[in-house]
Amino acid sequence: MQPASNIILGIDPGTLVMGYGLIAVDKNKVSVVEMGVLQLAKNKDHAERLELIFKKMESLIKLHKPSAVAIEAPFFGKNVQSMLKLGRAQGVAMAAAMMHGLQAVEYAPRKVKQSVTGRGNATKEQVWHILHQILKFEDDVRFMDATDALAVAMCHHYQSRIPVAPPVKKISTPKKKATSWADFIAANPDRVG
Repeated sequence: MQPASNIILGIDPGTLVMGYGLIAVDKNKVSVVEMGVLQLAKNKDHAERLELIFKKMESLIKLHKPSAVAIEAPFFGKNVQSMLKLGRAQGVAMAAAMMHGLQAVEYAPRKVKQSVTGRGNATKEQVWHILHQILKFEDDVRFMDATDALAVAMCHHYQSRIPVAPPVKKISTPKKKATSWADFIAANPDRVG
């Protein structure tokens, strides 16, 4: 198993199917650790589905010890009940991550697609194709939710590689106009050095 600091868990939350994918990052080499789906449709009770999501998250985190968890944010649809259920599924996955001291970072579906394919309106098949080229996993398109989860993990990897600009140092302006260098230094000790 790879060192824990290099593993990212990606989640494509759902109340009927939850996709998950773990990638290991070693310098600039990325490989698949595990990917799969949790089938939830056979359980009619929504609370039981949420419990299964929590337990799956727990087992994945305990087994692979990821350093980061990335979750696809729900898209806004017309069916309010579906949105509520999806939000609960996402919340349970986030809570499981938080119980293990991990922050769950959300990414919008368009952001995930754009970071993997270069296009925010890419299809699931296009995302699968690009990931298949990059990660070289087995040819199995039955589990698009698993490759969607891998895409979320890859998005997090790409986003975490973007350098953060250093904070801009606030430069104070002198209250009165300096007439000599000695006056300027006395009025602005933070700018000398």
